[in-house]
Amino acid sequence: MRGDEPMQIVSGPIVKEKVHFEALPKDRLYEEMRSFLKWWNSSPGRMDGILRAATAHLRFVTMHPYEDGNGRLARAITDMALAQDEKLKVRFYSISSEIMRSRNEYYKILEDVQRHRVDVTGWYLWFIKCVTASIEHSRDIIADVLMRIDFWNQHAETQLNERQKKVLNRILEAGAGNFTGGLTTRKYVSIAKVSRATAFREIADMLDKKVLRQLSGKGRSVHYDLVKPRSGDGGV
Repeated sequence: MRGDEPMQIVSGPIVKEKVHFEALPKDRLYEEMRSFLKWWNSSPGRMDGILRAATAHLRFVTMHPYEDGNGRLARAITDMALAQDEKLKVRFYSISSEIMRSRNEYYKILEDVQRHRVDVTGWYLWFIKCVTASIEHSRDIIADVLMRIDFWNQHAETQLNERQKKVLNRILEAGAGNFTGGLTTRKYVSIAKVSRATAFREIADMLDKKVLRQLSGKGRSVHYDLVKPRSGDGGV
């Protein structure tokens, strides 16, 4: 547990510090923790799982029982609450990761609720939006993984050297449409560590084998992208 000094969340230079939030005083902390644990143990199945997770997160970060690590623990508790509600051995999305991706919005809504600028309903609405975004993000990740499987299944018999595979994997790792600017001869040289002549030859080989397709441009400005795997060619 934290010490006796008031626990404040502040930002800005020392002479112009802004206090975003002051946690419960220590003399109330033990009582609030007991109340929280009693609620936590009795609440599964008694309220909506997402609302329970949102409530647990808000209560824990508002108590702020430790000097450090309260946010990490709150996110872990949140994921645990969702896992308990779903009763699944494996979950394919992480609310913790989504909160970290939206940390500026997260800190703003927490501050607004804790300082009573908005009703706690605002927190619940933001949290539900965050869960939705997390699921959509995970769906995109799974789609990219399945696309990689389809791609390599389709080209299982295609003769490619290790340099070509390295470049293709770099494009696949970026995700569909996310390899900025497409593949160019210059990028191939940089990734594969080969001469421009070798890069041009190996790209031409992949064009012939229908692994790559040419996009726009001519000469040094020509761009390439993957030939998308045909649906159903070995996908899972």
